[in-house]
Amino acid sequence: MSEWRESTLGDEIDLVYGKALPAHARVEGKVGVFGSNGLVGNHDEALVDGPGIVVGRKGSVGAVAYSESGFWPIDTTYYVENKGGLSWRYLYFLLRSSGLTGLNSHSTVPGLNRADVYSIPVRIPPRDVQDDIAHVLDYISYAEELEVKALRNGEELMRSVAQAVFPAGDPNDSSGWVYERIGDNHNVTSGGTPSRTVADYWVGGTIPWVKTTEINYSVITETSERITKRGLDESAAKILPAGTVLLAMYGQGVTRGKVAVLGIDAATNQACAAIRPASDAVDPRYLYHYLAHQYEDLRQRAHGGQQQNLNLDIVRDFPISYPSDRTEQARIVEILDAIEDKIATHRQRKLVLRRLVVSLTHRLVREDISLDDLDLFALPVAQEQLEEAFA
Repeated sequence: MSEWRESTLGDEIDLVYGKALPAHARVEGKVGVFGSNGLVGNHDEALVDGPGIVVGRKGSVGAVAYSESGFWPIDTTYYVENKGGLSWRYLYFLLRSSGLTGLNSHSTVPGLNRADVYSIPVRIPPRDVQDDIAHVLDYISYAEELEVKALRNGEELMRSVAQAVFPAGDPNDSSGWVYERIGDNHNVTSGGTPSRTVADYWVGGTIPWVKTTEINYSVITETSERITKRGLDESAAKILPAGTVLLAMYGQGVTRGKVAVLGIDAATNQACAAIRPASDAVDPRYLYHYLAHQYEDLRQRAHGGQQQNLNLDIVRDFPISYPSDRTEQARIVEILDAIEDKIATHRQRKLVLRRLVVSLTHRLVREDISLDDLDLFALPVAQEQLEEAFA
């Protein structure tokens, strides 16, 4: 690859401060306004002609965004002056692969230091190679964007259908629906965490142990950690049967309120509410979908100090409505399962394409591998992952 030349980012670009444009000063228009985390609004006037690149200076430090047309980068960003005359799309992928998000300054006011960026070594190919690489990466990135859109559409469809099949209802009606509290027909318990200081509780463990971060609208068939029989016996953890509905009670971000279903017998930590039927009145899959639909309402019921949490009493007291006819419950579950399967497929495809973009960008841009010599199936995204995701 002798045609590639040695350089640094400082030889190829300048990072220029953006300019403040508060929301109240913006005039409705078609010009994108970019903050450190990407597009944040629009305006009727561009500060910089397109195409161009915006780099997060504060906040989402090092995040890279692209604009095909004129744009306005606000004062928490830099915009790029392409003094090396590189292909803009190639430069976009080059910056994304340069580790800028890891350059957050440790000064009193954290941010992206331009000198750190300028010192990063790069190897630059001829312009025609830049264009070819950008074309390949754009093609895969576009496929990823299509999966993102399909995923959003699926999630919106799920919300709409769930809204239709789970009526708010009147507890006094006679339509065949039952209105009660979860605790009326379910046992609600939590688990426990064996002491981390006792190695015998963890080393060589064979009992799956679920954490709240693993509760994410899925059937849980494996866990990242396992505990021993002694860890189970000498802690509050208890084995729960497959089919148990799990609800995350703790979590600062989006975790609190999420649900999943155990596909295996497993134990959980104390932050998981385990919900098991006390009778055959409610199909566990129906309960799972119902609680998934009630995510926001569940989160609003959390209380506490700075850390807002749910607890077992809140979960037991949470209202549930369901048709008394199990056949009708099964019909609802069948519909929602089908939509959820479609969502899971798009989520997996999106994940595979994201990994492929990252791997391929590094190989083509950072390691200057020739497109002619590149075997896509030799990348870290394995062949079976690609075939399974797009089967």
